[in-house]
Amino acid sequence: MITRRKILLAGAGGIASAGLAGCGPGSSSGSGSASGESPSKKGKPVTISYGADESQVAELYLPEGDGKVPVAVVIHGGFWMSSYGRELATPLAEDLAAQGIAGYAIEYRRVGNGGGWPTTFEDVAAAIDKLADQPRLDLTKVVAVGHSAGGHLAVWAASRPGLPPGAPGAAPRVVLTGAVSQAGVLDLVNAYDEKVGGDAVPAFVGTTPAKDRARYQLASPYERLPLKVPVALVHGTRDGQVPIEQSRRYRDAAIKAGDQVKLTELEHVGHFELIDPQDKAWLTCRSEAQRLLT
Repeated sequence: MITRRKILLAGAGGIASAGLAGCGPGSSSGSGSASGESPSKKGKPVTISYGADESQVAELYLPEGDGKVPVAVVIHGGFWMSSYGRELATPLAEDLAAQGIAGYAIEYRRVGNGGGWPTTFEDVAAAIDKLADQPRLDLTKVVAVGHSAGGHLAVWAASRPGLPPGAPGAAPRVVLTGAVSQAGVLDLVNAYDEKVGGDAVPAFVGTTPAKDRARYQLASPYERLPLKVPVALVHGTRDGQVPIEQSRRYRDAAIKAGDQVKLTELEHVGHFELIDPQDKAWLTCRSEAQRLLT
């Protein structure tokens, strides 16, 4: 059965879809007020604003109880385009909360609504740093889980401590202890060369590797190695949107650089099963997040 999330992301890969009209920023605002924080209730998220733009908002799904809990930052994909929003991440954040992990589904400015370089990077960093204000979270156990373009942002976020002063996302308040890439676009130079997502990479970075390699060195997880943070890669062998070679290239380079990395290749799995909370592919991703949080 094809879910709405599958239809939305299929459009990002160039597949015709009738479901694109309602998936821009307005459809991903979530519940609660984006201007501040709303009280957390059973089944309801805490809505957190980290900036003035309508896309600078996140939802924190907390497990029941009052004790300290680990947290997983869930970052949606969609080739960094404004047509695709947080609704792709919230089901996963809710599922994580049911497993005792705070699920933090973030929105960010994307290409088409003010995103790209450097604003998308600044937004992801700012959203993660807002976790420092949440008293129930165990900030020694924070991972990012991202799908497709969100996988890129998740692993990039794990690299923030190694960014040079003044770079977008440098000097983090909250340091990730791991990252899970769900079919992530991890090597932007290779993705540009192979036209992954068509022109999505240069539209997002705002230039080509030939014109500004230094920007790609700041923006691409592959270029940031070694991260010195454990990374789990999950990728389907039948992925028609992001080639599995993206994960294989990153794994090989990360091992060579001395990083802790694990690649799980899922046979007969495509791109979208990884974000379906009812699919075994998501359970693999969730298990990897749990492993990195122990």
